[in-house]
Amino acid sequence: MLSHVFIGISDFERACGFYDVLMDTLDLRLKFRDPDACWSGWMAADAPRPLFVIGKPYDGQAASAGNGQMIALLAADHATVDRAHAAALAHGGTCEGPPGLRPQYHANYYGAYFRDPDGNKLCVCCHEPQTPAVAAST
Repeated sequence: MLSHVFIGISDFERACGFYDVLMDTLDLRLKFRDPDACWSGWMAADAPRPLFVIGKPYDGQAASAGNGQMIALLAADHATVDRAHAAALAHGGTCEGPPGLRPQYHANYYGAYFRDPDGNKLCVCCHEPQTPAVAAST
């Protein structure tokens, strides 16, 4: 359905520091980075699209977060949601809702909400039920 999503940022190095850690946590790989043009893009390892792209706005104006806009990134499991949320907060993000079940969306929806250093709202979520921890065999 989507080709790419573009998020406006104001400080390229700061944004790369934030998104590099977040995307690594979600097992998304860097497809390109052009510091001269101030943009970077990530993708899943098994598909060329969609891309998640950050960069300075093309019109040269200041980046600003949209009211009511949010990008939700898919996580493989609940533990990845937890790690992504913690990584975001540790690298300049602010919490908009801690990791947890959100049964008002559906019984297995597990998500966490945060803003990047530029104020863009993001969610990391998993739609699968929690898998029980595998007991270590002794």
